[in-house]
Amino acid sequence: MARMTSSTRPFLNRRLAEFGTTIFAEMSALALRTGSINLGQGFPDTDGPEEVREAAVRALRDGRGNQYPPGPGVPELRTAIAAHQQRWYGLSYDPDAEVLVTAGATEAIAASLLALLEPGDEVIALEPYYDSYAACIAMAGGTRVPVTLRPHEGSFRLDLDELRAAVTDRTRLLLLNTPHNPTGAVLTRAELAAVAELAVERDLLVVTDEVYEHLVFDDAEHLPLAGFPGMRDRTVTIGSAGKTFSFTGWKVGWVTASPPLVAAVRSAKQFLTYVSSGPFQYAVAEALALPDAYFTAFREDMLAKRDLLAAGLKDAGFDVFRTAGTYFVTTDIRPLGESDGFAFCRALPERAGVVAIPNAVFYDHREAGAPFVRFAFCKRAEVLAEAVQRLKTLA
Repeated sequence: MARMTSSTRPFLNRRLAEFGTTIFAEMSALALRTGSINLGQGFPDTDGPEEVREAAVRALRDGRGNQYPPGPGVPELRTAIAAHQQRWYGLSYDPDAEVLVTAGATEAIAASLLALLEPGDEVIALEPYYDSYAACIAMAGGTRVPVTLRPHEGSFRLDLDELRAAVTDRTRLLLLNTPHNPTGAVLTRAELAAVAELAVERDLLVVTDEVYEHLVFDDAEHLPLAGFPGMRDRTVTIGSAGKTFSFTGWKVGWVTASPPLVAAVRSAKQFLTYVSSGPFQYAVAEALALPDAYFTAFREDMLAKRDLLAAGLKDAGFDVFRTAGTYFVTTDIRPLGESDGFAFCRALPERAGVVAIPNAVFYDHREAGAPFVRFAFCKRAEVLAEAVQRLKTLA
């Protein structure tokens, strides 16, 4: 007989009660049920480089990583991450004291916020924000303070005055994402310099999610905030192999920061997964050393897919915002006579056989994101072409 309790207290911790099932699970299930093309969840439909996959197989067969790897990550990968930061950005990190391997960027975010926040600390996050940000802030007992990226001349931009006004005596940390999911915005050098000045002036920590660092397009450039004056010792930079090498299921991410910050994040991380992805860590170490030609070809392939989908969405009647980075396109559904992104996305599989994500799920201010819908273009070109044909029925 089940043990009964007279308590009326809910089972779920109240800090998480507002979140429920993620929109990605809902929309992916809808795609399966209706046989729709899933342009909602951001994962590629092809694997990354064959030589990287073979490196993982070789590690498995050689018995490297099949048992618990070192808590901070295998030395080969930590060395490769440090070399990557030096190669691309001229940033020098000690592989032993300033690099931490995590179970994807999601764990890096969780461990960073759990380590660096006390209950009641305020965290400023750029809105719309990836949904795990809000949940991790809540689990840490922090208070999220959204600063909204708003449409301006065909793309989304940060209002620096609004950012400054959001900082209070209770602000502990800025949580940034650039290139930005879901809007595709990439913070400019001037914007990042202003963020750095503000962080130094108000003595703030900054956690930067830079997982789309190698997916910047046109005239945009990715500049790590840690490279700006005064930021080296107050910035936790988060990277990931999943987005750059199209092995999202491997869940290999990392943190680079000063020794005290890495030590703090490691203290939280060790009680989450402790370690993960042993053999894959060796493979990612080899991936990070791939020649420039790989990164160029990867970016050019995604750029072509961006243009294919963006043009198709425009032809279908959407307003399409410029994507300067990531592999997402944000659209405005109001030209189609719609204004509720949730209702639109839930009906879209039946109307057009395509699944997308309503951006409003990434907002505290739901009304600000209500008419915006996100599509992913990290799919095979023929899949995107078929999706475009289906979406034209909306026009």
